Amino acid sequence: MSEIINENIIKALYTGGCEIKKNEPLKNHTYFRIGGYTPCMIMPRTKQAFINAIKVLTENQITYRTLGGGANLIVRDGNLDFAVIATKYLTEIKIAENKIYAEAGIPITRLSLIACENSLSGLEFASGIPGTLGGALFMNAGAYDDEMKNVVESVEVINTKTLEIKKITNTEMNFGYRKSILQSSDFIALSAEIKLQIKNKKEIEEKMKELLTKRWEKQPIEYPSAGSTFKRPKPDFYVGTTIEKLGLKGYSQGDAQISEKHAGFVINRGNATYEEIIKLTDFVKEKIKKEYGENVELEPEIW
Repeated sequence: MSEIINENIIKALYTGGCEIKKNEPLKNHTYFRIGGYTPCMIMPRTKQAFINAIKVLTENQITYRTLGGGANLIVRDGNLDFAVIATKYLTEIKIAENKIYAEAGIPITRLSLIACENSLSGLEFASGIPGTLGGALFMNAGAYDDEMKNVVESVEVINTKTLEIKKITNTEMNFGYRKSILQSSDFIALSAEIKLQIKNKKEIEEKMKELLTKRWEKQPIEYPSAGSTFKRPKPDFYVGTTIEKLGLKGYSQGDAQISEKHAGFVINRGNATYEEIIKLTDFVKEKIKKEYGENVELEPEIW
């Protein structure tokens, strides 16, 4: 990979408006604080630079992954065989009446605060959710009986095969429980239009405070993690509660541990490795399958 991304390609990316970091440890860019070295991390400074970077990588047949905030992600250790293109600088926002246009790299919590400042309701559930708008679209992020599906009007995407840029509607996003079309297509989100409701700012603030208090009380936010670790296999099957019933709360493999605060979270108590996290989550999945006959999947994306 390091040989494939030669100086000519790096120069093309750099002159196209990208910041470049070679041999960058992804543990510095993930909430779990794990992840090996990518030979090239590319951080476009504008949306157009991002589009141009995708074109350069595609034309040169370079394998890459797209990184948002690194919140819902588990990355293997060691030397990685792919470049990483980050949405870090894609943070432009425009507000018109009850709609917000926002680029994919803006932190979703920041977006919810901006909505609140403008007396716009609908993103209260996102206050405190880690990661970016792009990641929230990718996973149809949700909390407290609400989700991105309920506020997204359209999403601007780039097709990484044809390099076509287009808008797709809420319906075309195929939102489902922790999923969207972005997971099973060649689309990468560039921006989104979000439709909210104009409400009393004080009421919005109170709702956000209430949800943030719940989050701090019930979730192990003080430790690195990828957020909620397991998907529910069916609507009424709560994995965290099930893990607790199995007596696995606090169970660990090295520094990877099932949180003692909320059994639905696997946390990094210091120096957890990718291998320890996968070993722990595989153990949990096997126990649930054996005792309850349910196939549980991981919520975070695996690199």
